[in-house]
Amino acid sequence: MTAASSLPYAVFGVTGRTGAATADALLRAGQLVRAVVRDPAQGRQWAERGAEIAVADLTDPASTTRALTGVQGAYVVSPQQYNLDNLFERADLIARTTARAAVAARVPRLVALSSVGADRENGTGWIGMNRMFEQRLGESGVPATFLRAAYFMENWMPMVGHAVRTGTLPTFLAPPQRALPMVATTDVGSAAAALLQQAWTGNRIVTLAGPEDYAPNDVAASLAATLGTPVDVAVLPEAQWPDALADAGFSQAALAGFTEMTRGLNGPHIDIGSDPGAVAWAGTTPLEHVIAQLARRQG
Repeated sequence: MTAASSLPYAVFGVTGRTGAATADALLRAGQLVRAVVRDPAQGRQWAERGAEIAVADLTDPASTTRALTGVQGAYVVSPQQYNLDNLFERADLIARTTARAAVAARVPRLVALSSVGADRENGTGWIGMNRMFEQRLGESGVPATFLRAAYFMENWMPMVGHAVRTGTLPTFLAPPQRALPMVATTDVGSAAAALLQQAWTGNRIVTLAGPEDYAPNDVAASLAATLGTPVDVAVLPEAQWPDALADAGFSQAALAGFTEMTRGLNGPHIDIGSDPGAVAWAGTTPLEHVIAQLARRQG
């Protein structure tokens, strides 16, 4: 692990969950942080904690290069805009811009958020954008670690809200007793911060899951324990997915990507262990902790 340096780590996505968790973990470790935002107002809370603020648009090479210049490493993400019909083309633009900027800025190393399933060439829906991100950065020659995270535990937030109101937890994941890898976003940030503080050459892949696998039934049980009332599980058939997601603001392309990805998660196609070249890491935050937090936020 590298010692504290006079150069900061650039952290993109600090307005999101994993970027915020990464910046927090680095600051707690005594490292200097450059929080990269699109709007200066979004950086205020990080400035108050001593972080440097950089303003950049990931579709703009000049501002992205400036944000990446003079750092000892960077955590990069590809923000996905599910309201766009051309979201895959937008993701490719962001990937290319990030790669070119990293080369121009001579960034020593990158940790890039990716996803389980990014090793698959097709049949993964949204995850194809993560694969694209990996490929563009991998082609750049900048040493990069691709952090392939499992299903975020925080993805359950809207379903938990519904269950708090109605006593029924809807789920797209099926069957409800089948466990799959899930991870808390705070663990993603902790892993990203730890990886950034390591030294390596070339590209490498790290998969990240939680302390154990969890099923939708486990989510319901955790929620029931928090609420002190029974919680049923209702598996949503695929025909109902468009209606269930009607308020999410998804474009048709995004909805198709969600559908294909969820099919892959529900079958054997998307498997955290499918890439023999990946190194497996595990977080420490249990599902029960995250679900309890999500439930309290509904109050």
